[in-house]
Amino acid sequence: MDGRRVILDDVGHSFDPTGDDMLFRHLTMTLWPKHVYALTGPSGSGKSTLLSIIAGWVRPVSGTVTRIDCGRVCWVLQNPHGVARRSAVDHVALPFIARGEDRRDAESHAMRLLRAFGLETLAYKPFRDLSGGEAQRLMLARGVASHAGLLLVDEPTAQLDLNTAATVNAYLNNLSMGGAIVVVATHDPRTRDACTDLIDLGDWQKERGHD
Repeated sequence: MDGRRVILDDVGHSFDPTGDDMLFRHLTMTLWPKHVYALTGPSGSGKSTLLSIIAGWVRPVSGTVTRIDCGRVCWVLQNPHGVARRSAVDHVALPFIARGEDRRDAESHAMRLLRAFGLETLAYKPFRDLSGGEAQRLMLARGVASHAGLLLVDEPTAQLDLNTAATVNAYLNNLSMGGAIVVVATHDPRTRDACTDLIDLGDWQKERGHD
């Protein structure tokens, strides 16, 4: 089948030079666009490492990763960083302007994404005045605006209280609206449930079918 995808074939990784203490092993699956994959597992199970492997920044110690038509990679960090005095719409319009759009078209596309992430009424509010949940949703919207083929999100609700995290989780499905392959590393069961698919590293810490 043609089209954008990431193929993980028998992937395993370890930081142990002997290769005996594997974080995960025999991970085999294909990741598709317009899906939002929740990447879960206990602390230290290798979630951030697998994100880096999927992105092509780390080579797994076993198996292969094939990225087809993925283009740019965008990583959304758990601590949102923006320009304090710059408005929300400016943060999202900038990637469109960087690709050559004029200001008017860029703002129109940015407003569409702000609506998708529940931020339209905050479009002209400076970043410094946004709440934690609003700032995180803004960075998710900017991630979609980046036009990345691979969108990797690391613990988007880790620094948020439950109510604020719920506002972020409510919009996670919109991450795939640009056609990206989206992988969200999380320990939050609510974030997991908000995604369309699940990659549980606990299933790959031992050989499948064995105790």
